[in-house]
Amino acid sequence: MDIKAAEISAILKDQIKNFGQEAEVSEVGQVLSVGDGIARVYGLDNVQAGELVEFPGGIKGMALNLETDNVGVVIFGADRGIKEGDTVKRTGAIVDTPVGKELLGRVVDALGNPIDGKGPLKAKERRRVDVKAPGILPRKSVHEPMSTGLKAIDALIPIGRGQRELIIGDRQTGKTAVILDTFLNQKPAHVAKASESEKLYCIYVAVGQKRSTVAQFVKVLEDAGAMEYSIVVAATASDPAPMQFLAPMTGAAIGEYFRDNGMHAVIAYD
Repeated sequence: MDIKAAEISAILKDQIKNFGQEAEVSEVGQVLSVGDGIARVYGLDNVQAGELVEFPGGIKGMALNLETDNVGVVIFGADRGIKEGDTVKRTGAIVDTPVGKELLGRVVDALGNPIDGKGPLKAKERRRVDVKAPGILPRKSVHEPMSTGLKAIDALIPIGRGQRELIIGDRQTGKTAVILDTFLNQKPAHVAKASESEKLYCIYVAVGQKRSTVAQFVKVLEDAGAMEYSIVVAATASDPAPMQFLAPMTGAAIGEYFRDNGMHAVIAYD
């Protein structure tokens, strides 16, 4: 077999031309101990509070407790596959979630990933999950009513936009039904294509509930045509505790998108 010098030269030139000089450099640490959804990690000296880190197998976690010699990381997933000595990699990104009108009609988990089987989200914007709430001075006093459509509430204890309200009661007394009715009663404004100042977008955050209960809630909204202006954030009883910890903040970040863009939203934590 004859090898021509010109052929070798051409192959070498082609290899040199296509040679990639990019190298991925990332700070890594090692797992010291793991248990109850928390991992102690050594070596991530420059990690930021709230930063997303990655364990082997693609499992994500969030750096929360920054100490002098180790970092406490909450694990967003099963910790059974993580063991002492495993490598942990920084991502450089603070935990965030997709936001925007593209989430309307969808069910997402505490990290903003869709779990309703309707395909990927097409959100154009992302927001940090753990953001400091506005202080007292930037806030306006409550001056605009939020209609729930329930006469007993709207007449006796009216709720204003920008206000928090506790729905308290024993089991099976209809607390979730109040939330559901409030969501359903927002439909006329959306059907009539009212202005954004009149519409009320609805966000339901289910924390520690059974999956069947959340599925039933979503089905009622879908059957009534209310899901098109609603978003459901679900961290069910079968999800790890860190996901349940994160879900309310994810719901708040999604709601703050509407607030900051001249729209109104009602959010319910159940």
